[in-house]
Amino acid sequence: MTIRPNIVFGVGLLNRFMEESRVCHLQGAKWILRYIKGTLTNGIFYANNNDVELVRYTDCDWGGDIETRKSTSGYTFHLGASAVSWYSKKQPIIALSTTEVEYIAATSYATQVVWMRRILEVMHDKHNTLRKIFCDNKFAMALSKNLVFHGRSKHIDIRYHKIWELIVDKEVKINYCWLKIK
Repeated sequence: MTIRPNIVFGVGLLNRFMEESRVCHLQGAKWILRYIKGTLTNGIFYANNNDVELVRYTDCDWGGDIETRKSTSGYTFHLGASAVSWYSKKQPIIALSTTEVEYIAATSYATQVVWMRRILEVMHDKHNTLRKIFCDNKFAMALSKNLVFHGRSKHIDIRYHKIWELIVDKEVKINYCWLKIK
């Protein structure tokens, strides 16, 4: 089986303009189709192997959508060399800071980590390292660990405070990850 995550963003972006599409959107769709035609052998191929280490990646941008100024969050889980779960979505609110963007993304990611860990436990495969969440924003980490900060963050929707509950219940653990851009 083959999956093409390399075109997901482009297809999702074009999908936003389905009702009021223009010539430029049609050109974008044609470009994606030409790209697919030229890269038929590319994609994610799932092979049967014994390498079952679970690797996780997550990231987000701040105000990346030029039209709405909303941010995009995303993550991917790899089991061995194959992606088994991924997500990329525009956040439902306009974030006022990078801390808020990272906090919203970390909460979404934390709930997915718990879900993935439970799925793997059902399959009798325990991953203790799955509890770790890496975040590159120290203020978002502090906000997720300390309930006192929540008085200053009332503007963040209550559902994003779920990460605090998951940390208290020891479902997840948040760690600092410094990312170096080359």
